[in-house]
Amino acid sequence: MTVGLEANLNAVFQDVLRRNPGESEFHQAVLEVLETLAPVLSKYPEFAEKKIIQRICEPERQIIFRIPWQDDKGQIQINRGFRVQFNSALGPYKGGMRFHPSVYLGIIKFLGFEQIFKNALTGQAIGGGKGGSDFDPKGKSDDEIMRFCQSLMTELHRYLGEHTDVPAGDIGVGGREIGYLFGQYKRLTNRFDSGVFTGKGLGWGGSLARTEATGYGVVFFTQEMLQARGDSLEGKTVVVSGSGNVAIYAIAKATEFGAKVIACSDSDGVIVDEHGLDIGLLKRIKEVERRRISTYADLKKGSRYIQGGNIWSIPCQVALPCATQNELDGAAAKLLLQNGCIAVVEGANMPTTPAGIHLFQTAKIAYAPGKAANAGGVATSALEMQQNASRDSWSFEYTEKRLHQIMINIHRDCYETAEEFAMPGNYVAGANIGGFIRVAKSMVAMGLI
Repeated sequence: MTVGLEANLNAVFQDVLRRNPGESEFHQAVLEVLETLAPVLSKYPEFAEKKIIQRICEPERQIIFRIPWQDDKGQIQINRGFRVQFNSALGPYKGGMRFHPSVYLGIIKFLGFEQIFKNALTGQAIGGGKGGSDFDPKGKSDDEIMRFCQSLMTELHRYLGEHTDVPAGDIGVGGREIGYLFGQYKRLTNRFDSGVFTGKGLGWGGSLARTEATGYGVVFFTQEMLQARGDSLEGKTVVVSGSGNVAIYAIAKATEFGAKVIACSDSDGVIVDEHGLDIGLLKRIKEVERRRISTYADLKKGSRYIQGGNIWSIPCQVALPCATQNELDGAAAKLLLQNGCIAVVEGANMPTTPAGIHLFQTAKIAYAPGKAANAGGVATSALEMQQNASRDSWSFEYTEKRLHQIMINIHRDCYETAEEFAMPGNYVAGANIGGFIRVAKSMVAMGLI
């Protein structure tokens, strides 16, 4: 029997392993949720009777397709595309598209599974899904990316719709890619269906604050966690892994809250600025010039670049992993704790390994999983959907205010749910149980779906 699982839950997990061989990330995501659900089944025996957990662990639909496209040299390239429509008990499938060479079905399923609970925690009417491709946008021209996106959407468009499935961006998919994808969708359907994508350009249905939302939300959640412990971000030393959209705006908002963010990273190395990262310079390097973060050290006196460095070895009080899954393992967690870290809040999806989570929870530091802490992005995507449905456009300040309140609500729900089920301070349990109960009750109400 898997350690930590009761017999009935272990049987469910063994069935997941059997039905989904070789999908280690998906197995990890499912196990992390199942480990917290035993008290839920005791309180709600109808969930077990109606096999809600088994049904949640099986996607409603898995779409895999070929993406042929032509590069600038006239050579034909072939990639594989995925869209996993996991659960629509609360609303249309909602989740991003990821373009990265590491993408395969197991990663998309883990992301889609996490998205079910994350979306439920927002309190908005959105189900869970995810998609992507093993296409690598790095080094590709704008024309190559456009041709790839058009080929992908030629197949995928028939499965989308504002009441069916609403994609957004993720790693490797930003405003440029969303524009090409939406343009091809509009061309094929003869519909300006602005509600079918989120993360759109501001001139054609996008929402102010969407770009900043995930990073801002992580910091709002961090502040709530620390305040629950009688503390705050003011004066704290922070490190943030990654240097993409989530990381940049987490750095910006943490700085606004009075923290000093001293380091961030990319796949090549780490930049350290003991005086606090210059967010204006970082945005210019990453968003305007699209260069590697090593450039920062060339331009900012007193900073240093560590080729191949480990960001978790840099002493800090607050760590925000905002890069990718399983980036923070047991050894890294031990380093953080030894160096005095008091809070770890996930901006990426499942960035901490089970060994790392165990160490943080044993040490009783403030630790929050991504399904709760990084829900600000999808929450603001749902706000974008609201604006599209009403043909409205909200101010940045109003949208950020709505986002802030949603993150406060998510923190409160996770905190109170953990206490209700006798696991005070356990945000993993609070997030898993809170999201699961909302979805499960919906599924029970709708019958055998």
